Amino acid sequence: MALPTRTREALSALSENKVVVTIDMREPCLLLYPLSEWEIVQRKLEGLSNIAPQARLLQRLLIGHATDLDLDANGRLLFPSMLRDYSQLEKKLVLVGQGNKIEIWSEQNWQQRMSVWLEEGASALVENADMFEGLSV
Repeated sequence: MALPTRTREALSALSENKVVVTIDMREPCLLLYPLSEWEIVQRKLEGLSNIAPQARLLQRLLIGHATDLDLDANGRLLFPSMLRDYSQLEKKLVLVGQGNKIEIWSEQNWQQRMSVWLEEGASALVENADMFEGLSV
């Protein structure tokens, strides 16, 4: 996968082109973190008690799938087949910035999920409007 120039420049500044990619447990997409951000996430995950089954599952899936990658000279990443298979990545991808990470979706999965989110989203937001009090976008 070739990253857009702006994204490459940001990753170069944040983590010298070193990234970590892992799975998203709720959606069929990948999560790409600059190495410096992943180290923060990993410390938090490792700080959870692994006696609790949910915490252990979270650690097992996120840390267990975490893969260190380096951008090549052309700003490309080569994902291992395990990650490509999980996220059903093919030729067309969608990158979605999410603050400290980037979600990487197959275009087909993104379009399908976006349709559902748009359908369900309006009613869910209305039902939980108090949660967003004071938010201005």
